[in-house]
Amino acid sequence: MEKQTGADAGHILIVEDDREIRQGIEIFLRGQGYRVFQAADGIEGLRVIEKEEIHLAIVDIMMPRMDGITMVIKLREQYDFPVIFLSAKSEEVDKIMGLNMGADDYVTKPFTPMELLARVNSQLRRYRRFMKLLEEKEAGGQEEQDKNVYRIGGLELNEDTVELFVDGSPVKVTPMEFKILLLLMKNPGHVFSAEEIYERVWNERAVNIDTVMVHVRNIREKIEINPRNPKYLKVVWGVGYKIEKQQ
Repeated sequence: MEKQTGADAGHILIVEDDREIRQGIEIFLRGQGYRVFQAADGIEGLRVIEKEEIHLAIVDIMMPRMDGITMVIKLREQYDFPVIFLSAKSEEVDKIMGLNMGADDYVTKPFTPMELLARVNSQLRRYRRFMKLLEEKEAGGQEEQDKNVYRIGGLELNEDTVELFVDGSPVKVTPMEFKILLLLMKNPGHVFSAEEIYERVWNERAVNIDTVMVHVRNIREKIEINPRNPKYLKVVWGVGYKIEKQQ
């Protein structure tokens, strides 16, 4: 794993009420070249985000004053950078709720520094690719752009501009939701297992397929009129997920 240094490594916010955990994570990440900011609860975390350029946040779920889930709901109103939750095993329901509210991944306590670093590096790589696509959205003519536009029924996904439209209206999705939907829309009718989706989107061995299921649920909420009876994103029980071909 390559070590990045200076500003290239990125800015990381740690929001955790346990001071020893915060400081331990900061020492490790600073050793990898990241610039690190700390906050003891969600209120402090949001204040840091308003003042500093943050590329990724590591957020504990259970905190005083403002918990991690509430904080993520608020930051998702304005920011798209990845969020990794820290959660205890006893907080399974909160963990799933957090992913539903806009977090990108989670790490269960206790965790090793190398596990957390791997998740941080993975999320930042995807976020940088996502931002690069946004910066290049104006490049090329309409004909060239149409090559990377995928239309299925009322869904239209533009890979160049990183935009999603449902029945002509723009729909905001997270970088991870976009990548999952892109994979499925590029291959309409093809069934992908949760493991396949994880490995293709996360570019690593499938170790946390629950994350895929939560992201799929979130996508359905955004693209389906009735998520309980989906028109587009279908589950093939015991096999996986697919985008249904439309007549």
